[in-house]
Amino acid sequence: MSTSSSPSSSSSSSERSSSPPKTPPNLHQNSIDPESKWLVQKFGGTSVGKFPVQIASEVVAKYIDSNKVAVVCSARSGTSKALGTTNLLLRAASEALVRRPKPPTSVLNSPDGTMSPYPLGLFGQIKDMPHSPPETPRRSRSSSAEDANALSLTPLTVPQRGQIMPTFNTTVDLIRQEHFKAAADFISDPDIRQELEEEVDKDCDWLRSFLFASQVINEVSPRSKDSIIGLGERLACKFMTAVLRDQGIDAEYVSLEDVVPEEDDAVFENDTLDQSFYDKVAQAVGERVKQCGRRVPVVTGFFGPIPGSLLTQVGRGYTDLLSALLSVGLEASELQIWKEVDGIFTADPRKVPTARLLPIISPDEAAELTYYGSEVVHPFTMEQAIRCKIPIRIKNVENPTGSGTLIFPDSEHDSDLLEVSQELDANKSGIPEPISHSQLHEMAQQAAHRHAHNGALYHHKKFPTAVTIKERIVVINVNSNRKSVSHGFLAGIFGTLDRFGVVVDLISTSEVHVSMAIEDALAQKLLDRLIMELKKSGSVSVHRHMAILSLVGREMRHLVGIAGRMFTTLGNGNVNIEMISQGASEINISCVIEGKDAVKALNLIHQSCLQLPTPGKMGPWLF
Repeated sequence: MSTSSSPSSSSSSSERSSSPPKTPPNLHQNSIDPESKWLVQKFGGTSVGKFPVQIASEVVAKYIDSNKVAVVCSARSGTSKALGTTNLLLRAASEALVRRPKPPTSVLNSPDGTMSPYPLGLFGQIKDMPHSPPETPRRSRSSSAEDANALSLTPLTVPQRGQIMPTFNTTVDLIRQEHFKAAADFISDPDIRQELEEEVDKDCDWLRSFLFASQVINEVSPRSKDSIIGLGERLACKFMTAVLRDQGIDAEYVSLEDVVPEEDDAVFENDTLDQSFYDKVAQAVGERVKQCGRRVPVVTGFFGPIPGSLLTQVGRGYTDLLSALLSVGLEASELQIWKEVDGIFTADPRKVPTARLLPIISPDEAAELTYYGSEVVHPFTMEQAIRCKIPIRIKNVENPTGSGTLIFPDSEHDSDLLEVSQELDANKSGIPEPISHSQLHEMAQQAAHRHAHNGALYHHKKFPTAVTIKERIVVINVNSNRKSVSHGFLAGIFGTLDRFGVVVDLISTSEVHVSMAIEDALAQKLLDRLIMELKKSGSVSVHRHMAILSLVGREMRHLVGIAGRMFTTLGNGNVNIEMISQGASEINISCVIEGKDAVKALNLIHQSCLQLPTPGKMGPWLF
């Protein structure tokens, strides 16, 4: 398994990376065709955790003959959600801040009430504590399980008198055991597996030392948390590199810890990073990945410390963002995001049996669906690829031959692409894969040519794209106490929301009344304080266990009567509507309903507003 040539790596890894890793014979490499385009494939933690061999043999191997493939991985999921790598790393970071027990006041007053096994010095320090040699040789893999799980004590992590082992040691052990188990389950070559296990051991030792240092100073800064969380992607990419090598693919691990251009933190102290910063990152990661030659780069989603910290500026979706920036830096033909679903559906197929896969969708529609409950792609991530005209395809690791859903960046022909999508959908046809920008552009032009001949008939074919539901919503209603004028009333409410950091999903206002729908994610004490503050502006009522129902479609602004059909359908189904809102983008209509009616409402609207006609038939169901 190759290692990165990152300057921040250890001295031993630096020595190994001084020359490029040698390629064993008969390994499958990226396309040799100089005309072949880059293809960026991003895999989520669940896919890396459950289907690594399928990723290597059924996905990557099928694309590298005709493309230059770059792989981006999120941190592995575990055998359970609680054992996911990111969750364990966050737990370890929290445990590093747990106050350690005070040392005993006498020799006999040790934590377990017995005599300390080590002699004490003049100042209460433990004397003759056994230290590990500075360069302890790596234990043989044939050692007993007890030896394999033993904690190696370096001088940095030696407990002092009366100090017990830090709590985070157990959590770090869990991370190590999860990755050792994955190596045993999915890698058959013993040499590759041993090299991976040694890397996991070194990374876990680094994590122990880092957490111990954090415990000593009793602080985990935002950048420190970035480094801790980033270990998850490094471990996942090393694991995936080993699996690819084990499956006969010439993969190279690429760490991006030091790829971010240096910036002055003071410039970004009070502002978010601007687009020029992300453009520089895209160029830097593209140049680094091109150094891999014909090897398949396996790239960490964590791209090092950035001004203001990565988690603060981007959030936990930074792996998706890096994949988009990499596709921009490589001028990729397509960004593929591999999940455990076939793509984007007209509704959640787990709740609506008649939901259909959408072959094509616009970036605006995908963004609205993400905001209102569907896990598609974060809008900011999407923006990075779409602004450079790079299509994004959502695909299923368990169904790699499926066409998936294409998020296509072509505002000029959005209406025509909608018709192409509807025709493919109605005819149960798939999009040819891979499809280029020019191919789909040509399909849209053909649709536009048909419009000139069909005239007004075309407009009858427009209908919404999808319906989605966002559950666990709280509605807060505030009625003015009439002691302040309108602008003061609204200013007071919005100022309170800002102080509490509350994100409002939907809002409806009048001069003396405001209704807000927010996610039910606030702690009860924080919600109580928020309500107390809002009561200074007027009377407040709170409705819990609500849901937001959203009908989304690019062409909905032109659909006369669609809102009436939506609300009439809900009324006929005895679904009460608490509040109504239409987005400023005019591509969605949303309403708040009771949570218990969510699934029923979803099916009613899908049947009424999203049911496809028989191909070629124009009937009274049309808008």
